Amino acid sequence: YFTSKSARNPVLNQSGPTEFVFRVFTTVPEFQVLLFLLFLFLYLMILCGNTAIIWVVCTHTSLRTAMYFFLSNLSFIEISYTTVVVPLMLSNILGARKPVPLAGCGAQMFFFLTLGAADCFLLAIMAYDRYVTICHPLHYTLIMTQKLCVQMVASALGLALFLSLQLTSLIFTLPFCGHHQEINHFLCDVPPVLQLACADIHVHQAVLYVVSILVLTVPFLLICVSYVFITSAILRIPSAEGRRWAFSTCSSHLTVVLLQYGFCALVYLHPQSHSSVDEDRQFALVYTFVTPLLNPLIYTLRNKDVKGALKKAIGIKGTVETL
Repeated sequence: YFTSKSARNPVLNQSGPTEFVFRVFTTVPEFQVLLFLLFLFLYLMILCGNTAIIWVVCTHTSLRTAMYFFLSNLSFIEISYTTVVVPLMLSNILGARKPVPLAGCGAQMFFFLTLGAADCFLLAIMAYDRYVTICHPLHYTLIMTQKLCVQMVASALGLALFLSLQLTSLIFTLPFCGHHQEINHFLCDVPPVLQLACADIHVHQAVLYVVSILVLTVPFLLICVSYVFITSAILRIPSAEGRRWAFSTCSSHLTVVLLQYGFCALVYLHPQSHSSVDEDRQFALVYTFVTPLLNPLIYTLRNKDVKGALKKAIGIKGTVETL
């Protein structure tokens, strides 16, 4: 079908460089203003919350452990991840839609996929950190050394870069028919961009599934295995207070994992169709706004160490201002 369509329209790719525009959420001006203010507020909350975590971890020596090192890296990835998407999205909500050149769309897709994959890998690393904490507490400092933590984060980022580069470069070798193409999304994500190609995309969809399995399924299975051992170890703790502490330590991470992996799997691990792209855009709002916003809330509200450090920092700042 796609090949014949391209053959019937040989001039479509000759009309000028391909540019993309994003489909609007609504054409009602009042709703556009409300959506702009809502998404801007959520974006600012994400920036403030995750920046606060990075600042607290970097400035308090009591939080310089593997767990908080991973948490600060997760916050940095969340800030970068949303910044790749939200500013361009906000600029297209109000006013005329601005066309995005082919190279710009490819760059956004590459960074979005890289940071998203790094996020998923880092959540798996944090599950391993929880496993060592609960199952091997006496050997924790010997196992989770600073060198190993840096190597794990670097490996996660390196693997994410490699997979994203391969997938993005493969997709943008496809021909796109016409000069202006409307993406049924608020970002240059893989499924809606594939829908616009005027060529056979079966191989590209197969590669997308393979990459999705490597990024989503494999880390999620490793997380599940880690939590089987963690649950078994927790149930063997004799004191109720010890069990409660262990469960509270892991519940924050598990909440973020279920949200991130669940909605990403709904987008990337199901058969693609034109109708599913509309649902994908709604699911993407969750891992673009909700998960990055919940990360600092969950990890601070349920973590006594972070809450204590924040209160101490605020108290010191207030005292200095008073003086």
